Amino acid sequence: MGDPLLASEEGTTGNPATDYSTALLRAFVRNGVRDLVVSPGSRSQALALVAAGLEHSGHVRLHVRIDERVGGFLALGLARETGAPAVVITTSGTATANLHPAVLEAHEAGIPLIVLTADRPAELRGIRSNQTTRQDGLYGVAVRWSQDVDAPGATDEAGRAAEAEAAEAVAAAAVRAAVGADTADPGPVHLNVAFREPLSVAAPTLLEPIAGELPTTAGPEALGREIVELSDRLRTVVVAGADAGPAAEELAREAGYPLLAEVSSGARFGPNLVVAYRELLREDAFGGRVERAIVFGHPTLSREVPALLTREDVELIVVAPTGAQAYDPGHRARIVGGVHAPAGIDLRSPEVRGWVGSWVFASRRLIDEAERAADPAAIAPDVDKARSYDPADALAFAKAELAAVRAPITRPLLAEALWRYSWPHDRLVLAASRLIRDADRIVPGKKIHVHSNRGLAGIDGTIATATGIAIASQAAAAEAGNPAGVTRVLLGDLALLHDAGALLGAAGEERPHLQLVVGNDGGGTIFDGLEVASTAGTAAFDRVLYTPHDVDVRALAAAYGWEYRAARTKGELDQALSAPPADVSIVEVPLSR
Repeated sequence: MGDPLLASEEGTTGNPATDYSTALLRAFVRNGVRDLVVSPGSRSQALALVAAGLEHSGHVRLHVRIDERVGGFLALGLARETGAPAVVITTSGTATANLHPAVLEAHEAGIPLIVLTADRPAELRGIRSNQTTRQDGLYGVAVRWSQDVDAPGATDEAGRAAEAEAAEAVAAAAVRAAVGADTADPGPVHLNVAFREPLSVAAPTLLEPIAGELPTTAGPEALGREIVELSDRLRTVVVAGADAGPAAEELAREAGYPLLAEVSSGARFGPNLVVAYRELLREDAFGGRVERAIVFGHPTLSREVPALLTREDVELIVVAPTGAQAYDPGHRARIVGGVHAPAGIDLRSPEVRGWVGSWVFASRRLIDEAERAADPAAIAPDVDKARSYDPADALAFAKAELAAVRAPITRPLLAEALWRYSWPHDRLVLAASRLIRDADRIVPGKKIHVHSNRGLAGIDGTIATATGIAIASQAAAAEAGNPAGVTRVLLGDLALLHDAGALLGAAGEERPHLQLVVGNDGGGTIFDGLEVASTAGTAAFDRVLYTPHDVDVRALAAAYGWEYRAARTKGELDQALSAPPADVSIVEVPLSR
């Protein structure tokens, strides 16, 4: 018996748009896709209706967003968490352009994403037909693969072509080139499909199991990158940028190297972690003595790291097992697929212990000094006085506790609080706001799941990305029978306002356990720390860079149906973070400029 989607007597409808859409989306599921994101539109109606049918029969998770930009970043978040490509479906015209920011982020961050756009047929292109533009090739070099599909006809060949196109798109997005040669360069792909009227009929019900697995992942050898064993003769540091992963920490620990791990690296833990790496890299006794740097991920949060990596006297090795592009600020790095610690290295030797120990202890000392300088009064209550029978001691302890609870919230305190309340079953999402740099300067080592869109480090799409991460992580926990954590987002007020449309959840859409913590300083204070703040006139600076606003965040939350609370003291912040509401909520933290 043939495929029921290709045999008219066993399931096809006779409508080319619906039959092609059924074959295509069914093939995506067979090739490992689990998440479909749809924005409503006329030209894409067959795809949307088939997606709804696949959700009804339990084959996919369907997510509907009216704003295509939100949908694109939602799909990005789903893929970022799962590692599997999500499919985002739009109609023709400006809808396709609204996906471009998410496509660019996916391109630069190496996130698999399948963009499926509906289009007008050839005879309606180039004649100023309504809602018609040049969509084929729209995303240019940002996609790994693209294909423009002519309007399908009512033939078996159209269904078989749809299956081949789906397989090719998944392979190109996730793990390998679909045209033959393996690659390890995941990223976005674009499938542009023309449809003629009639644009849909009722889609067939699909009840039989069709779920499949993603293709085999290609390794670094597909990029021609070798796995190397390091020599033990050079004073070395390990730099872990965004999405570096635990391999960076493993190398630092096995080789006895200081670990300079950004907060979004996924490697900010372990005994060799150096939190105050910025300060130490500026010191001749530390940064000035570095002879070799091993880089994982994409460093973006400091100027000191690229300054180190562009020095002519520092050997640079970049570990990039995936991605055609690799971080190479000095244009001279040796790019490899993996590294091994030097054979026979003695981690107890005075040289190794002295090198890594000097960095770690100096960092701890600097962090302690910075905390005392930031708030000399922030001294923990004396626990011994709490145990004392002396009334004066008990009173002093109570006053100290009250002062700690009533302490005003600073940016470092806010960043530290979110870090402290996040655990391995949770997810922490950091926006490209000033606060991620505050977190990077102070938070200690902790093995937790951290996400941040650092491919292009834009503030757009933060809430939508976090929603995708929350949905995917909590679904995976439920499927495994594990307790689902909360996804917390640390973002500034402008990042919130830029993605306010992502607060909207249509009827029937899942509301995950998601808490937005908004540090509201009334505008873009990140620019206050740049050179332009000291050279530009105050009025012009505020007008075009700081961009002050007086948005009522409480009213915004109420308009979209999110729970809201304000936190103005440390005690109020602790309460908000320790017991977040069951679904979606916003905590507003007023901050001074």
